[in-house]
Amino acid sequence: MRLAILPRIRDGFGNLRRSPGRTLLRWTAMAILGFVFLSFVLVIFYKWVPVPITATMILDEEVWEHGLSKDWESLDSIDRNLVSAVIAAEDGKFCSHNGFDAEAIAKAAARNAQGGRIRGGSTITQQTAKNVFLWQGGGYFRKGIEAWFAFLIEQIWGKQRIMEVYLNVAETGIATYGAEAGAQRYFGHSAARLPQSEAARMAAALPLPKQRPVVNPTGFTRRYANTISARMGVVRRDGLDSCVYD
Repeated sequence: MRLAILPRIRDGFGNLRRSPGRTLLRWTAMAILGFVFLSFVLVIFYKWVPVPITATMILDEEVWEHGLSKDWESLDSIDRNLVSAVIAAEDGKFCSHNGFDAEAIAKAAARNAQGGRIRGGSTITQQTAKNVFLWQGGGYFRKGIEAWFAFLIEQIWGKQRIMEVYLNVAETGIATYGAEAGAQRYFGHSAARLPQSEAARMAAALPLPKQRPVVNPTGFTRRYANTISARMGVVRRDGLDSCVYD
């Protein structure tokens, strides 16, 4: 009788080992490890190779209607004025933070708690991580993945490469991506020679390039461009762009 019960007990323990909970846990762990491995591979790959296309470009309806305008240029071929302008406009602590600006995030959270238009506290590093590896939009899940990629590119790419990639994948107009394509679209010349006023206008339009005019800007965009132009002097004077050129 006892011997007859033993196989049943053994089978019962086997079923426990093969329980749905354990299987789900195992597959979840494998998925996480796979994601971590793939993210390392992508980040290391794009440290050296130009980013050919991003999810934002693929999902952009204007790209499908008008065709993609995008030209990759090395950082040496992009005027320093534009680097100073985007730091002045988007991330004044770019050279001093480790990918995240805690103060900016806290201020954005406080403003958002008051209602009105949602504001972000994303650094250039975070924006680059989102633009290259993810999709546009909010949500805690996407923000969490964005933070992971931001951490990786800070550690693996460094500031120069982050700025180079940012200036080549950022949306600069309708179906237009990158500094070179934007400069050609608006000013008819290369991003290698952007005077301060043109660089400031491009930076002023960066958050909403489809809505903010770069050529002959008016209202808020014009005032913001003037503010950026004034801040560019501070960026140069205080060496806030020094990490890009060291």
